[in-house]
Amino acid sequence: MAEPIRVGVLGLTHDHVWSNLRDLAASPLGTLVGAADPHPELLDKIRGEYGGIQVFADAAALLDAVALDAVYIFGDNAGGVELAELAARRGLHILIEKPMAADLDGADRILAAARNAGVTLMVNWPFAWLPQLQHALEMAQRGAIGRVHGTRYRSAPEGPKEIGCTPFFYEWLYDAERNGAGALMDYCCYGAALARTVLGQPSRVSAMAGRLVKEYITVDDNAVIVMQWPNAMAVAEASWTQVGHLTSYVAVIYGSEGTLLVEPGKGGRLLLATRDQPDGIAVDVPPLPEERRSATAYFLSRIAGGLPVEGLCSATVSRDAQEILEAGLIAATEGSTVSLPLPIYGSGQ
Repeated sequence: MAEPIRVGVLGLTHDHVWSNLRDLAASPLGTLVGAADPHPELLDKIRGEYGGIQVFADAAALLDAVALDAVYIFGDNAGGVELAELAARRGLHILIEKPMAADLDGADRILAAARNAGVTLMVNWPFAWLPQLQHALEMAQRGAIGRVHGTRYRSAPEGPKEIGCTPFFYEWLYDAERNGAGALMDYCCYGAALARTVLGQPSRVSAMAGRLVKEYITVDDNAVIVMQWPNAMAVAEASWTQVGHLTSYVAVIYGSEGTLLVEPGKGGRLLLATRDQPDGIAVDVPPLPEERRSATAYFLSRIAGGLPVEGLCSATVSRDAQEILEAGLIAATEGSTVSLPLPIYGSGQ
């Protein structure tokens, strides 16, 4: 058996890091050997949970001192760009948390760095590992609901602080520079990535965003992005103010012969509505192969097998989702409809 892939984690301020590290600890394909973050409390936490690893306050120091094969990047959206470039220059494979960056320029820089270095680049979309979503995407791709003409996804908890995110996390989510926006960047990204995966890149984007409830923040707490193709439309909704779970984290794919509704979470159902079954019936969802059950499993299996990252978590899909988000920010700010692709120069806000 090959030696485990040696992984270092760069940044610990994104709360999703801890579940991904648990997956890594359980994987026979990889092992955590180092971590870097400027916050002593987070270094103490990871040292306490994963004894024997080397920890550093500076990412470059970790990369210089510890032999690695790959990195996980779980800091703020803006800071991840430089970390990815540092890793790529050292020939390290990269797993970075969604939405890839704080803006399109950052996403393009990450993509260029990985391509120039010839390393694997994967963007983790947490809902990608739901069996019911993977099966829905497979059904849509093979034409089980006819020609797909729309998608919808709504991400809507009551807000980062309200659902128990740590201050390390929500402080940068509420910072327009470090996050890229507010709820729009944090949560419209899911619907943008879903639409891009199913329908390709849209030709036009419109959007609305506003701070409707949370007077203690300075960024948007609700947003809607609408995407358009010649024969399709899609909606990505985001909220940091929704009370309760109704309608939240539900994905829908609309086709000419049927509708697929993907319930959220572990144990969520996949429902199929047709003309014969207009109220929908549950679809049997097969168990996932081991390598498609988590971001860690997929990332490490791609590296070990020398295989490309495909589908929702591919760098190309994620880069294009970032372009949709950027167009959405422009549209929401200007009250306009924005055509894609964005110009190479002057697209940023």
